[in-house]
Order: sequence, then C-alpha cells, then structure tokens
Amino acid sequence: MGELARCLGSQEGLCILDLGSTSPANIRYFTERGHKSYSEDVLLSSIDPTLVLRDERGNPTLEQGNPVLDEKRFLSENLVYPSSIFDVVFCWNLADYMDESLVKPVIARLWSVMKPGAMLLAFFQTRDAGPDAPCYRYHILDNDTLEMQHIVANAEMGRAQSPTGREAMAGKANFRLQRVFNNRHIENLFRDFASIKFFLARDNVREVLVLR
Repeated sequence: MGELARCLGSQEGLCILDLGSTSPANIRYFTERGHKSYSEDVLLSSIDPTLVLRDERGNPTLEQGNPVLDEKRFLSENLVYPSSIFDVVFCWNLADYMDESLVKPVIARLWSVMKPGAMLLAFFQTRDAGPDAPCYRYHILDNDTLEMQHIVANAEMGRAQSPTGREAMAGKANFRLQRVFNNRHIENLFRDFASIKFFLARDNVREVLVLR
C-alpha cells in the first residue's frame, strides 16, 4: 500500500477502480490527489442467487457438490468498462472470498480494463488466518493506514425490500474464506501480468502488487 501511495501522490489525473462497496474515505483520498474514482462491489454481485445455473427441472447444476454460476452473465453485468481505462485497481481481498469459478474470469477482465503499466493491489490471507477469517472492507485513511470494516450478516437489512433486491442480498451476505492461495497459486492467477511483488503485512495477510 505504501509503494502504491507514492505513485498516487506523485501523479495526477489517474483513473482508479476500487472493488468494494462505496467508501467515502477512499473517494476522498483519491479525489484530494486529483484522481478519478470508480467503485464496484463485485463480491456482493457474485452472491446473486439468480446466477446459479439450473437444469430443465429447475434444480441447481452442481459441480463437485457446489452450484455452478453463470460466468458469462456475471461478466456481462459487472466490470463493464472500456479496455485499457484504469491506471490503478484496488482488488483488496476479492479473490479469497469470491466463488472460485469466478476468480480467474474476473482477473482476466481486470487485465483487459487496465492500461499497460497499470498497477493492481490485492490482499491474500495466509494459512494461519484459519477458515473463519473475517471478510473486511478497507478504507484508506492515509498513505500507510487502512481502516478495516468487518463485513457481517445483518438480519435486519433487506426484510422490507424485494427478496431479489441488492439490499436483501447484502442482508444475507456473510462472506467466508473460500480458499488460501500460496505464492505459486497467486503467480499463476496473475500470469498474464508483467510483474508481481509480495509483501508480508500484519494480521496474516500478504499484500501483492501487480504490474499490468
């Protein structure tokens, strides 16, 4: 984060994609430095129950016991931007908590919407974190300080909304760690990118800075 912050402070007019729910702190941090900010909660969109593919009887299609998601439809509705538009992408911990079938397609889409030489920051849990490691939304307070907001299920949210609405989805969303990537897996995930750097952070997290 510190290395990326130096880039954000030394340039102006960058186009930034923040993959999470709208964060006033992040928007303020970017705009104060003269950058244009987009945010998109791709993780929340990925748990839309209508993404589950079903057979002719209406039963969920399963693969190794897990429901199969409609990857094409997901990408037609999310991360829809012109190619080579973003200078910086904050991927945060998306890959750890998203359904495995969508992770590689999402990273490929991010590659396509990033400019050559653009940077992507991603966080990955280590094995020491444990399967119940909480999912966080990260808010940038300054160049080297992040506020971590624990994303938890809220039974009160969405009860008065349409059951198909995004508010209802948020009310039922209690994101769980789906897998733990080792360094080799991370390198394979970003194999189409130009370079990758690993940084060991606190709280059983590895920071990964990737160059398009």
